[in-house]
Amino acid sequence: MGEDSVTPRLRNMKTLLGIVAGAGASYGIYKLLRGRGEDTEINKADSKNDMVLQPGSLMAKVSGFNVIGRTDSRSRTTEIASSEILSKSPGSLEPRHLSMLLSLLQSSPNPAEKQHVLITLGNAAAFTVNQDLIRELGGLHNIASFLSDPSPDLRVQTLNALNNLSMNIQNQEQLKIYVPQVLELIEMSPVNSDLQLAALRLLTNLTVTDNHQHLMKPSITLLLSLLVVSSEVLQIQVLKVLVNLSSNPDIMDDLVQAQAPASLVLLFDSCTSADVLLRLLTFVVNLQAWRPSAQVAEALRKQQDSLYCVLLDSSSQFHGRLRLLLSHPDREISAQVARLLT
Repeated sequence: MGEDSVTPRLRNMKTLLGIVAGAGASYGIYKLLRGRGEDTEINKADSKNDMVLQPGSLMAKVSGFNVIGRTDSRSRTTEIASSEILSKSPGSLEPRHLSMLLSLLQSSPNPAEKQHVLITLGNAAAFTVNQDLIRELGGLHNIASFLSDPSPDLRVQTLNALNNLSMNIQNQEQLKIYVPQVLELIEMSPVNSDLQLAALRLLTNLTVTDNHQHLMKPSITLLLSLLVVSSEVLQIQVLKVLVNLSSNPDIMDDLVQAQAPASLVLLFDSCTSADVLLRLLTFVVNLQAWRPSAQVAEALRKQQDSLYCVLLDSSSQFHGRLRLLLSHPDREISAQVARLLT
């Protein structure tokens, strides 16, 4: 991957290009689900908008709410509505209900109502039967059309709904066309925003198999840069995607050639949260499974800012930092470190 393909992706992320060796890293909680890769995400959304349901409205009929007329207690009304929609099994929605919700999503002029519909559809999409029904009703493209909505809250709930829908392989075939748009949302959104997190959760599911991982190639540098500037929660989500990608040998050439911040090695430290560190080490274990020819390795050494030079080359600072982790109190981490050093 050349510089011409990397620069446009980072034009609007000046903070990422300005990374220095002392860049701070935040850390979060994560559980290694499947070893080398194949992380998936499922989202159960809560309704936090300020929508008031009107007596006799479609939302009241479909969602089975106890309808409360407009009062001054708007927050209380929303709280009751949210509680009831979460206590009602989304799996009990019938095809006609889903169809009505999808129609309302396009026709309603009320952003709060649209957001509530997206939450309802997203929760329903946690069930396989509804994932199929929503696809058959043309709902995937209907929902995805709100990825470009002006409202950040609507975009977040759109991503959450698509995230649950993407647990279905057939749905992924339709949703793959939105990967460039989702990547653009990550690039253009503020670092650590809810939009970035929701977008990365969707990409985690879309990269759980090898089928669509090639669509991520142009944004590997973006993901590596996010690792050193993002909060702990976002770090975990970025790593889930990177671990999935690194489990695919066909992506390896693109990974090792990608531009990477030198400060990436600073994350390999005993001060890093054990959960983050374990996933970082899993990523490197996957990378080390790649064996370049002497000629390819020599060519990569000339790219001083490549991931190969930062983490894999024998001259990298990474190896010295790795040895310091041999005495890490977490047994899983020390075992991974020993594996890397053998």
